[in-house]
Amino acid sequence: MQLVLLSGVSGSGKSVALKALEDAGFFCVDNLPAGMVHDLVASRSEPKVAISADARSPETLSQLPAIVARERERGIDVGVIFLDATDESLVRRFSETRRPHPLAREARTIHEAIAEERKLLEGVAEIGQRIDTSALTPSQLRGWIQDLVVAGRSRLSLVFTSFGYKGGVPLDADFVFDMRFLPNPHYDPKLRPLTGVDPEVVAFLERETEAGVVIEDIQRFLQRWLPKYVLDQRASLTVAIGCTGGRHRSVYVASQLAERFGADYDVILRHRDVWKV
Repeated sequence: MQLVLLSGVSGSGKSVALKALEDAGFFCVDNLPAGMVHDLVASRSEPKVAISADARSPETLSQLPAIVARERERGIDVGVIFLDATDESLVRRFSETRRPHPLAREARTIHEAIAEERKLLEGVAEIGQRIDTSALTPSQLRGWIQDLVVAGRSRLSLVFTSFGYKGGVPLDADFVFDMRFLPNPHYDPKLRPLTGVDPEVVAFLERETEAGVVIEDIQRFLQRWLPKYVLDQRASLTVAIGCTGGRHRSVYVASQLAERFGADYDVILRHRDVWKV
């Protein structure tokens, strides 16, 4: 059985993610108390099961890391996905939907409720593959979730994410590399509407910049240290590549790195600030 445990802060998109898992063929259960995970897994015959557990059942949340460890010892292929978002994004979403936060009280502000929820979920966040949904559309989130569950579980999954600093650093980044020192194709009117995968931008970056040198430096760094993460039994690692707008330099470098590591790892390539690449 493949078991996916989905968690995250309220307003981060768990309903969208659970529906994406259902569309991918998972038997899905929402808001299951942690103490019932083993009984559910033991009673199901489906090969793929997804469970959502979050602050709506706070009494058993602290048990989840130990439960995940026990299920893995029993031979269950368990993956943990944790959805996160900035406080500003969460406040805006609750305001737009007019939904109350599940931990809101008369004497507690929305910011206090979010802070309290983060404390409750600390243990789960530590063991999960974190996805920052702050700047994602529902369709992007669905695609990212399906990419994660399709990736092979026998090897470390490497997630290369391009982003623009004007939208903030991704919360789910394990490593962050800054490409803003490279000459910016944005200032060429012909290149501005293009992205880092278009041949004209690729030619500019390879001809006018030291992008190739920095890609080799990052590649050597990752090749030196990734085996340590494999030994630590990490399921995935997110490498974030940033530039000012997240459309040219970061897209090019992330794409090049994804291609170089594709033979040895399960690679997922994402471009946060480009709708279509």
